[in-house]
Amino acid sequence: MVPDDAGGGVMRTDVLSSPVAGLDEALAVVDAFDRVLTDGLLRPQPAQARALADLAGAVAASPLAATVAAAAEKAAAGAADEEHLLALAAARTALLGAAHDALRQVVAEATGRTTAAWTAPAPATQDAPNLLSAARAWLADLARAGWHGMDHDLVAGSAQVVTAMLPDPDLRRLAVLLDGFAGELAACCPGAGLERVPVRRWADLWSRALLLTHPGMTAAPSTGTVTGRLLPLGVDLQEHATAAQAQVLAVLEPADGSAPRLVRASVSAPKPDSVVGAGIWQLLRPRLSLLAAAGDGRAMTVTDLPVTAEGDLLWRDECAQPASPADPFATARAVLPTALDAPLAPLERHPVRLAAPVLVEGYTAHEDDGVLTFTLAGHPLTVDTGRIPAASPLTPQAVAASTACIGLLRWDAGAFALQPLAVETTVKRRTVGVHAGAWAGGTTDKAGAKAEAAATDTVAVLRERAGKLLRK
Repeated sequence: MVPDDAGGGVMRTDVLSSPVAGLDEALAVVDAFDRVLTDGLLRPQPAQARALADLAGAVAASPLAATVAAAAEKAAAGAADEEHLLALAAARTALLGAAHDALRQVVAEATGRTTAAWTAPAPATQDAPNLLSAARAWLADLARAGWHGMDHDLVAGSAQVVTAMLPDPDLRRLAVLLDGFAGELAACCPGAGLERVPVRRWADLWSRALLLTHPGMTAAPSTGTVTGRLLPLGVDLQEHATAAQAQVLAVLEPADGSAPRLVRASVSAPKPDSVVGAGIWQLLRPRLSLLAAAGDGRAMTVTDLPVTAEGDLLWRDECAQPASPADPFATARAVLPTALDAPLAPLERHPVRLAAPVLVEGYTAHEDDGVLTFTLAGHPLTVDTGRIPAASPLTPQAVAASTACIGLLRWDAGAFALQPLAVETTVKRRTVGVHAGAWAGGTTDKAGAKAEAAATDTVAVLRERAGKLLRK
């Protein structure tokens, strides 16, 4: 994706800053409902009743209309049961899904790419209705108390449900979500003393968990297989105090000659907070051989590799072989403009899930008050340098001095922003690439090797201690 005067695809930055019809109104309704959850539904006040009525009005033209209207009326009277709350969560999720679809259409106009059609999986059966009912009851109690009304006893009510769910593979997704959600709430109890509440985040987690308690929603996604050449574009590394995840973004060229498609392969691992910087790659590298290929700028040939309908590769080393070198920038210029974007399942459609791989070049960069901006064809695009991982040679300074950038187009806080994954810059009159995932497979780079060596001792000691504990 480049400007008109540089050839290739066209980056229409003008559409990224244009207002999206109905978007602000939809998000305002969601925000008002989220405030309802903050205060709780035990004794609804007039402002909460208006917010519930607005939520019902926002979906009045949808198949949810009658169900949500009845649920809003019951909730406003303080008489909502679990099914009513489930309907309200569905309405909120539908509004955010509509916002996602509207923003994704803007991205499609900017990139010129199309999205592959979504194929709904066959309905699944659920074998643990009692556990789902118990989880739904706990989530309903949370909604009645609200974030300001929760206490340790209420939050601890999820523990038995989570423990019972974890052994069941079909329920593990919901169990992990409930466990993490409960952990966040417990760290903030009692709610009456909270000065700041992560309103949108907790409402997102509550709504998602409640919908996953609906029978059949926790089933594993349907999968197929792919065969062809995998061309990595970049690596998105996300780090938490106790966990890390790397996601390789790539273009798949199917062996059958069909249109190329965007795919992802992810790997995550728990980590102690003492492992930072390049040491993170030592935890992730053994779990995904694709990281080495991405770090080395090499393609891979895959044969009958499982993939979900949403473009997530279920990586198996026996299905993949290293192939010839493949420069991500050459891939981005020649193949990315014609690739199909992966679809998202209805439950996954949320503005925060927008992460479209793009190539921008021919821009001018300038920084103001610590905010870096690329200007393309007279239109500014904010660069989110805060997402650049510390475990890479890519730096905000390298991005600011770049001439081309592969990144993820995201939407947050009411505007689009670009998360850099790799840049081309000029060093001693030569154009060189600097990649966020350059150290993913190991490195001889001086700075990377030094950081890796410093982390090696820490990881080795932790593995030795873990081995002794397991032997005991």
